[in-house]
Amino acid sequence: MQTYILMTKLSPELARQTKQRAEIGIEWLEQVKKKCPKVRFIDHYALLGPYDFLDIYEAPDAETAAKVSMISLANGALQAESWTAIPYKRFLELAKEI
Repeated sequence: MQTYILMTKLSPELARQTKQRAEIGIEWLEQVKKKCPKVRFIDHYALLGPYDFLDIYEAPDAETAAKVSMISLANGALQAESWTAIPYKRFLELAKEI
């Protein structure tokens, strides 16, 4: 499984629903689990910056990672990006090959 980072920026309307944040997050997670059953979440973070949330997860392939981003967009995210994450040790091994 490949590790991905999901960076999410909420729409202004959704961002204002802070008291419903837990319910909205649970609903989103249930949709991801139903539509992408092989995805395994490692950690979730709320951010104070240009993005609202950072999620670290594993997915079998880039298409599944794209679906996670699309589920976020379909649920009110203004922006959702899934980035490939390479463990630092592996990155160093790759650098030696150059």
